[in-house]
Amino acid sequence: MKNIPYILIQKMFPISFGALLLLFISCSSDNAVEPVVPEVKEEKEPEEIVIAPEDKLPLIQINTNGTEIVDEPKIDANYSIVEAGEVTFEGFIGIEIRGSSSQMFPKKGYGLETRDENGEDFEVELLGFPEEEDWVLHGPYSDKSLVRNMLVYDLSRDIGQYASRTKFVELEINGEYQGVYVFMEKLKRDSNRIDINKLKEDENSGEDLTGGYILKIDKITGNATDNLDEFNSFVSQYDPLNAELGQKIYFQYEYPDAEDITTEQRAYISNYVSQFENALLTEQFEDVINGYTAYINVDSFIDFFILNEISNNVDGYRLSTFMHKEKNEKLKMGPVWDFNIAFGNVDYCGNDAYDNWAYKYNVRCSEDNSLIPFWWDHFMKDPSFVAKLQTRYNALRSGLLSNGSVHAKIDAYETTLVAAGALDSNFEKWPVFDEYIWPNSFIGSNYEEELGFLTEWIDNRLNWLDVAINDL
Repeated sequence: MKNIPYILIQKMFPISFGALLLLFISCSSDNAVEPVVPEVKEEKEPEEIVIAPEDKLPLIQINTNGTEIVDEPKIDANYSIVEAGEVTFEGFIGIEIRGSSSQMFPKKGYGLETRDENGEDFEVELLGFPEEEDWVLHGPYSDKSLVRNMLVYDLSRDIGQYASRTKFVELEINGEYQGVYVFMEKLKRDSNRIDINKLKEDENSGEDLTGGYILKIDKITGNATDNLDEFNSFVSQYDPLNAELGQKIYFQYEYPDAEDITTEQRAYISNYVSQFENALLTEQFEDVINGYTAYINVDSFIDFFILNEISNNVDGYRLSTFMHKEKNEKLKMGPVWDFNIAFGNVDYCGNDAYDNWAYKYNVRCSEDNSLIPFWWDHFMKDPSFVAKLQTRYNALRSGLLSNGSVHAKIDAYETTLVAAGALDSNFEKWPVFDEYIWPNSFIGSNYEEELGFLTEWIDNRLNWLDVAINDL
């Protein structure tokens, strides 16, 4: 057949030549090779990540027994704390929703009051914090890094100024997971918190009258001046700079509160603040004896300024702003509070920028209901204040406020949350990435992008301040 033309073979054998050849080979070989069938591997289920009990965040479990949690009054509830897989505390609490603008978010913040079985206030040590009865569960929502408040409070304590102690926890309410929270101390008069004298109702004269007081500049509700009146506050005799709409500065009685402070105590603390403001505006305001420094602890004001400026805190100096006065001592600023929309996490009045002053807010937003007291602009006219500010800032930047030190804190927070598996759980509950949450200036697609934005913003801010503060 080897000389028969191919076309003739096709006519003789109507099947295809290729098929015929394959048949010939198959039939003529005793060692036929079986066709190779690809091995089909079974797909394995992804391995479940097991978190060691000691790596998990403390879990706070709250049972309201069917009662809805509201914004005042506190309702009765039971709670337990689970640490490293073991229940370390069980008891009774009063709980309410807390916060102002943050109440718009589905992830709520809560105020807690530990109680005994009879519903009375009960001081306890919780999560390693000193014994007390009033606590806060802060639920970061618009702050997608989850760490802004914790960072500022840690930095404040590092530089020697008390701030609320904090700890990451996870929260369950009535068996439903609520995400990552920051458990913290409520700001109040206490030997382990704002350490000032317990001013009694009968201390109305002489040395007794000089302390302790806590004042606050803040709004009470969603509108800046709702319910602020002569019962719960007093008004600065000087309008804030750039107050185009007649805005005023109100100092609220935080401790003693409006219901407990006596007439004499009201008169004393309001007159003291007025004397300070008068001294600050006199021609001799720089005088160490007759000037403003006779009334305030300058170092506390400088540290307060630095913490608000490194974060370009949009609420700084004008909201959530505390000050206090101990018996026979000068007025001190602080503690710092509420920085969840600081560090560039805001899209109004220019406070997303890293290269302008937070204390100049009134220039950028003169129509805001809540403005900044004139004090801070006037301090900058005193060469002594500026020199102390520069010295303090430069000393902190070489250590506690160095870029590396701040980065190390943020890295430690992330390590804790990742090891606990808490980031995945929180953002499964609250899928906020790629979404604008008021008042975000940056919208990241994942946690790494959010944390990257924060650290880069801080680096830019600190580098700008290094020049700006030393150029004052």
